[in-house]
Parts: sequence; C-alpha cells; structure tokens
Amino acid sequence: MVKARPAAGGGRWVEISPERLKGWLDGFYGRHNGATEDALTLTGASNGDTATLHPPPGLDGVADIDALLQGLASPPRIGLLLVRRGAAAAGVADGTTLESSKVERFYVQGRTAAGGWSQQRYARRRGNQTDAAVGETADIAARILSGRTDLAALVCGGDRPMIDLVLEDPRLERLAALRHPHLLEVPEPRLAVLEEAAVTARKVRIHLVP
Repeated sequence: MVKARPAAGGGRWVEISPERLKGWLDGFYGRHNGATEDALTLTGASNGDTATLHPPPGLDGVADIDALLQGLASPPRIGLLLVRRGAAAAGVADGTTLESSKVERFYVQGRTAAGGWSQQRYARRRGNQTDAAVGETADIAARILSGRTDLAALVCGGDRPMIDLVLEDPRLERLAALRHPHLLEVPEPRLAVLEEAAVTARKVRIHLVP
C-alpha cells in the first residue's frame, strides 16, 4: 500500500520507488479513464484529478515522463548527508548501494532545569558542543563527499539548521551547490538509517490533487 501524507496548500504527497512507477502510472490511467500528459503532470480524463511527478535528486532536468523513466533506469550517483544533534552520517550512493560511508556520534549535553549562573554555564557548554559537532560533521563531509566529482546531487536529512551550518564550511562550497531542496526526515543517523536514506532518496515524489 502506498502511504500518502497531506501537502501544504492542498492535495497529498505519495512516494513511489522507481521499480513501481510504471505500475503506478498504469493504475492512474486506469482509475481516471485515461489521462493527458503535460510535461510531468498527468490530468485524469474522468474528473480532472492531477498528479505532478517530482524526479528524484540528480534527475531534476528531465522534461517529461518518458525521460523520467529512462533516467530512473540508470540512476546517478548522489551524496548523502544526515545530521542530528547527536550524530552525523555521510555516504555516496550508487543506486541503493552505499559505495562509501562514515557515521559519527557526538556528545551534546542535555538541557538543564537549573536557573541563573548554572543554567548559563550549561547553555555555553552545550553551545560549544554543538559547534564542535558541526565542525566534525564538516570534516566527515569533506573526507567522504567533497572530493567526488561524479555526484549529481547532495541529499540532506535531519536537522536543517545544523546542515546549513555544516555546508557553510569553505571546503564544501562545491558540494553545497549540489544540495537538493527536499529534506529527508530521518532519526538519529546510524548506518542502517543511511542505507535507508539511499533507498528513500531514489523515490519519485508525486503531488496528487485532490
């Protein structure tokens, strides 16, 4: 079963793996007694329902559904960068296979209920720990990703503000330019989470209205 979630502004989102997309398209045509195609948007003949396909990272330039299907058959390599306050992971995915990866855990002190001087001291310490985690993550990204010239896109997941800080590192300027706008929702990074992100990043996102 394909899970749907509400879309801002109306409609809903579904995500389809490349292997299932042809079947999903056939189902849309069948449910709507045919459809017209305009670039990457299908409009049902029976009721005007629309499905707008958003290609996965690295295939953003495809202009129509035939080109999308062709591109999905030979997926490009992408970089992955997952960041949470307590851990980070970086990897290179060829299809759903991780060619290289690195996962690192950080210690960031939890919040304290104490007040006054004690609270300020903990806040400073926590801020310093976060800064250190950002720096270590940038080191990982530089080591695993920045030297790759064959990446078609960078897919990020987790804590957006921390990712923004990491990608401000001058060593990652070229990598930051490849960043895909869609942010993956991920738990604290582990190797299994990174492997799952490689699978999720390849999915075609479809905006259905209504």
